[in-house]
Amino acid sequence: MEELDHIAVVAPDFATGIAWVRETLGIEPQPGGKHPEMGTHNHLLRIGESVFLEVISVDPGAGKPSPHRRWFGLDDPAQLRRDWRDGRRLRGWVARCSGLDETIGTRGPTFGEPMTVSRGERNWQFSVRADGYLPADGALPHLIDWGEAGPPASGMPDMGCKLQSLVIETPEPAFVRSTLEALDLPFAPLVRDGKVVRLIAAIETPFGIRILT
Repeated sequence: MEELDHIAVVAPDFATGIAWVRETLGIEPQPGGKHPEMGTHNHLLRIGESVFLEVISVDPGAGKPSPHRRWFGLDDPAQLRRDWRDGRRLRGWVARCSGLDETIGTRGPTFGEPMTVSRGERNWQFSVRADGYLPADGALPHLIDWGEAGPPASGMPDMGCKLQSLVIETPEPAFVRSTLEALDLPFAPLVRDGKVVRLIAAIETPFGIRILT
């Protein structure tokens, strides 16, 4: 069984992503760290007992990973800029599981293959597609196995934010629903028809309910 682990704002650069989240939620994400295997870095914000929000972007001080592409579609800056301009800023989500190979099973073309990645002293397994793009353009989650260390959200400062709901709009609602049913997520996002993939998260903050999309 898989659980919601985190949602991801995929930003054209760190400053832009952090400023947008701060403006939208009224709270600034805290520094996370660098992912040397991916050439990226992030800021994090706890939004539940075991769920967090991630702002992720290319780390300009890191070399480009080889031979694989960066995750979350970050090696396609033109598409990233279009998504940001079009208000598609909350672009990805991640489901936590135990046993990544078994969870992916025959769905490798959709989810990719397990890779070992790290941030500081943490190491974990993450599903990465060879092309680096989001599963089903972000309508389906990346898959993560934190291993013995367990998920990090509970160790993050509680800033008074809590995820209330996650909605996924997609041109392929039937495919997304059936795949999520096969993953057996205890947290089931609402999936509905849309012209493009769009994620909509309602987050309770000290300043009221705010929407990320």
